[in-house]
Amino acid sequence: MKKILSLAFLTLGLFVSTSANAQGVKFGIKGGLNVTDMHFSSEVFDKSNQMGGFIGPTVKFTLPIIGLGVDASALYDFRQAKLTDPSKQEKTVKQQQIAIPVNLRYTIGLGGTANAFLFAGPQWGINIGDKDFKWTDGSSYSLKESNFSVNAGVGVTLMDHLQISANYNIAMGKTADIEARKVVPDAIKNYKSRNNSWQIAVAYFF
Repeated sequence: MKKILSLAFLTLGLFVSTSANAQGVKFGIKGGLNVTDMHFSSEVFDKSNQMGGFIGPTVKFTLPIIGLGVDASALYDFRQAKLTDPSKQEKTVKQQQIAIPVNLRYTIGLGGTANAFLFAGPQWGINIGDKDFKWTDGSSYSLKESNFSVNAGVGVTLMDHLQISANYNIAMGKTADIEARKVVPDAIKNYKSRNNSWQIAVAYFF
């Protein structure tokens, strides 16, 4: 975990350092909504209320190639869902992490006051909240300490300051390990969970 944490913040630091010599550098704050799309290797839990959000500082700058730029953020990101195990017991699982997305973006001008852009890139996540969630009958949901995912989305910038975007965050590997006790006594099976997320964000650049 320490290696991944160091790599994530080193990457963010390099991009911020590079931006100091780039064109059109802008710093801001970004926040938004997560709607988690949970995938299990088997339908072991019923899931509902898969909501969450994120907020934190962000920076963007343009590259010396027309239309291309980069943005990076350090976000407090939380995702939660109400899960019901096979014995019909409910528990709210909440994933809290520091998320560091770094995106390459391509911008298309829409006149003097607006532009649209496409973006994609990697994201590192470091778990900072509870890791293990257990049901009294023996079922459990254990989050990984860190995760890697990719983003792909679209957005629009208005008046050179306000940015609105939407993207899909795709987990590249398992997010959690699951143990689920079936109706048959002592029949516990192991599964994996992969948590993707639809995200809608608003950012303001100073």
